[in-house]
Amino acid sequence: MNPATAGGLDTLTFLAVLAAALMHAGWNAIVKVGLDRFSSMLLIALVSMGLALSLIPVFPLPAAAAWPWVIGSGLLHTGYKLFLVQAYTHGDLSYVYPIARGTAPLIVAVVGVFALGEEIGPVGATGIALIGLGVVSMSLRGGGIGANRTAILWALGTTGFTASYTLADTIGARLSGTASGFVMWMFVVDGIAMSAFAVLARGRAAFGKLRPAWRSGLVAGVLSLGSYWVAVWAFTRAPIGLVAALRETSVLWAMLIGVLLLGERGGPWRWGAAAMIASGLILVRV
Repeated sequence: MNPATAGGLDTLTFLAVLAAALMHAGWNAIVKVGLDRFSSMLLIALVSMGLALSLIPVFPLPAAAAWPWVIGSGLLHTGYKLFLVQAYTHGDLSYVYPIARGTAPLIVAVVGVFALGEEIGPVGATGIALIGLGVVSMSLRGGGIGANRTAILWALGTTGFTASYTLADTIGARLSGTASGFVMWMFVVDGIAMSAFAVLARGRAAFGKLRPAWRSGLVAGVLSLGSYWVAVWAFTRAPIGLVAALRETSVLWAMLIGVLLLGERGGPWRWGAAAMIASGLILVRV
């Protein structure tokens, strides 16, 4: 049986995806580098593209059947970034981000089972549901949404891109014969697309303001590429729904970073959501 479609996660994949979620939370925290949201995303995309170009000679080219997915995934990642920028513009980061991330694993899990023939048992499905509900609950404060309707709409649009590129990356990586080669070329496409949009939207001046923040951008770019590199590798080893759900524990990591390192208040509501996510993690690993 193909391990990518079988019903569980081995320990290596489980721990690797949790580490990837931590890296994802890290680069999202660094987005606030003193630049506006779009410039931060552009800088991260450029750094990730540069790193990918330097690593491309190390890995084989993806198989021909995977190239439409490479290009499609790169464009979907760009759309994800642009929608996320708009969501951040209209709403608070700590409330919009969980909505943007939390519902995608549920969509991906359903598509994985019915379209890709993956197997997820009732325990794993319950774990995915708990993680998704816990992540969305992170955006609630005493039962109310902490962002306006416009921000919610942009965040839900972001969810669509998240689910779409996750599915595209899974199919493409499995067809490519080289998850690493697939990831590197995908980041190149994303970097080119982000650069083209920046020129159209802001002209060449969009690049001049990035220089003062290059150090933070370098760290964030490394974390961004590393996080998704691990995720796509995991997509070739385990059911997509389980991997996608584990990735969204980045919201839990972000809360812990805020409370333990930045002195932010968690509050009973968010600690309850954290417990829900932790319970889901246990079920996913069983």
